[in-house]
Amino acid sequence: MTEQRQDPPDTVQAEQVTAFLRANPEFFVEHEELLSELRIPHQRGTTVSLVEHQVKLLRERNIEMRHRLSHLMDVARDNDRLFDKTRRLVLDLLDAASMEEVVSAVEDSLRHEFQVPFVSLILFSDTPMTVGRWVSSAEAHQAIGGLLTGGKTLCGVLRSHELAFLFGEEEREQVGSAAVVTINHQGLHGVLAIGSPDPQHYKSSLGTLFLSYISEVLARVLPRFATQLRSVR
Repeated sequence: MTEQRQDPPDTVQAEQVTAFLRANPEFFVEHEELLSELRIPHQRGTTVSLVEHQVKLLRERNIEMRHRLSHLMDVARDNDRLFDKTRRLVLDLLDAASMEEVVSAVEDSLRHEFQVPFVSLILFSDTPMTVGRWVSSAEAHQAIGGLLTGGKTLCGVLRSHELAFLFGEEEREQVGSAAVVTINHQGLHGVLAIGSPDPQHYKSSLGTLFLSYISEVLARVLPRFATQLRSVR
């Protein structure tokens, strides 16, 4: 009985591809995006031709551009999610009928929607309030006066006494980095701070557009329910 010789799998696949391309000569016209991934040597002896070198560079640039596009798409998706969460929070603040609802909307949204582990909303008043956390203007200025100047959102690793004032003694040691934004409209009314256990999470270069936007909305909603707010000087 004569044994039939079996061609290696690679040979069979190559023959099938060859037969397919011969039967479909317009294949690469309809799928020209594949041309950039083909490797077609164009050599004479050990010298690489200029054409092959140019093709190699174009292929590398194509891969780099794909990676950049993928990164931009990821950033765009993250921004879309942040925008949607911010939109829902802003609508809740606009619909709030009391100070209790304002404070709850901010804290619940940041903790559950934005998944922020440490949240602190402190409002300034020289008259004690029964809702949320309130401190006098003098106390706030003495504890975190350096964070209240400039009107910009600050990010990074805060000092121990600043963390204690913002997040409390129990959580102070757990906060590695934080972002702090003032609530300011016709005078300073409070401060909003968010924290992370990761010291590198809130860096000075971190974009704070959404956090700043939330603070601006808060600054305009709060006076509806708290006429006792005072400025820090």
